[in-house]
Amino acid sequence: MSAPPRPSSATRTSGARTGRPAGSRPSARRGRLVEEPSAPEQEPPALSHIVAGVLSAAQALVLSLAVVVLPAVVAYLVGTATLASAADAPDDGAQVRSAIDVAMGIWLLGHGVPLTADAVTVSLAPLGISALALFATYASAKRFATTSTRAWAAGTVTYALCTTAVAALAGSAPGWSLALAPLAGAVMGGLGMALGILARPDAPTVAELGERSEALAYRLTGVDLVPATLRLGLRGGAVVVALLVGGAALLVGAWAVAGRATSSDIVTALEPGWTGGIVFAVAQLALLPNLVLWAVSWLAGPGFAVGEGTSFTPFGTVSGPLPAIPLLGSLPGEDWANPVSAWAPLLVVACGVAAGLFAWRRLEPSLVRWSDVGWVLGGIVAAPGILVLLGQWVAAGAGGPGRLSDIGANPLVTAGLVSAEVGGGAAAVLLSAKLDVVARRGEIGDDLVAWLRRPAPMRPDADLDDPSPDLASELGFDDAAGVPDDEPSGGSKTAADAVSDGAADAASDAGPDPELAYERIDESVVEPTDDAREDGPRK
Repeated sequence: MSAPPRPSSATRTSGARTGRPAGSRPSARRGRLVEEPSAPEQEPPALSHIVAGVLSAAQALVLSLAVVVLPAVVAYLVGTATLASAADAPDDGAQVRSAIDVAMGIWLLGHGVPLTADAVTVSLAPLGISALALFATYASAKRFATTSTRAWAAGTVTYALCTTAVAALAGSAPGWSLALAPLAGAVMGGLGMALGILARPDAPTVAELGERSEALAYRLTGVDLVPATLRLGLRGGAVVVALLVGGAALLVGAWAVAGRATSSDIVTALEPGWTGGIVFAVAQLALLPNLVLWAVSWLAGPGFAVGEGTSFTPFGTVSGPLPAIPLLGSLPGEDWANPVSAWAPLLVVACGVAAGLFAWRRLEPSLVRWSDVGWVLGGIVAAPGILVLLGQWVAAGAGGPGRLSDIGANPLVTAGLVSAEVGGGAAAVLLSAKLDVVARRGEIGDDLVAWLRRPAPMRPDADLDDPSPDLASELGFDDAAGVPDDEPSGGSKTAADAVSDGAADAASDAGPDPELAYERIDESVVEPTDDAREDGPRK
């Protein structure tokens, strides 16, 4: 007797006695319960998605801006409170306004909008503020936005408009930078909103988005625009970038420990006090990501500069007068340019080796073609090259007038060297692994012998009845070609004919399978005798 069917979710009871489906509302009439079905869930209207995106972006912008503006205002208030007399104190309203303008200009500088002060343009973006704004947008979108393209678009537009409004109110941004503010805000807001929305529990994963994009591209073009091996190579390139950034962060920590005495002397000479010390700490944290990216260039070899005429590389250090900033006391000194540090680029090569191992372990060696190796290697080389190029570009700029107009690393040179070093390490792993697979199959030997056995080109004046010997015979490969010893060397049977006869014999022994017909026959195998055939297989 079969079991009764399982009730569906629509008729599943919520209690043992009522027998009422979940979500229904009882109605009393003549002592009986009448079941009323619950209303189906309705999707929120489009306006709610837009409102959620707008509020998320506005909240993130206000939060990140307040983190920068409030310390500047507090520092000003504490500074004015320490003045000896009220006559020495400037106009509070004007000075507070000036402090707020400078703080908003620094916040805009973190978004890539240049800052102008006393006819001097500063374009060195403090990437710590950029990271703060990006994280605030990400967290706000993850918490308050909805999983929809409307919310993302509304948040991106809102962030761009608010960034433009801040640039117009600050007054520290040059006139031409007002046109750059919407673009910078759209990039920062769009990236943060996208990361936050994709991090929501009901959002599709990155892999699902990639599959949808590939399916759409295949329907439109009919070809696979991004092969799977290229995607694997890009993942290996991401591994390289993670290793490089981690190694550079450790290197900056070592620089800070080595230069702690210099940094302490700078702080002592400035005498900033508690409030000034906090402001200095926040300012240095804002520039710390820049120093980490410069350390990547130091590891790769070209190094970086902090002012015109300066150079910090693993092969030598040329320093000069620097601003009194404690963080700059952590720059590598002359002791860091030694025979050991000259091998620093090998660490980048080692990152390429790690990426090659990462990619090869995710491939099926027996199915890997040479073209697959090329795609994987191309992805491993391209990903770190592009990311390092962008990172060094945003981490460099002008930090002030005169010598400070050149700060950072050369983006093109650094990206090129990183790609070359990573590609060398990855190629060593991938090519050696592929050659090992090919050698175990014997493909190299087969290809070489087949190339040597090809018929030699015939001279125009040669006799057609006496064809020229093949290249294998000329090089002394008669035995390898399969020519019997008892045949005369001047016979008409060439090495190519011998190979064809051998293939035909193999085909007759192997049966109708065309692939087995071209398998090599091991001459060491002993054919079974007639007695063995009659006895049959032994048990």
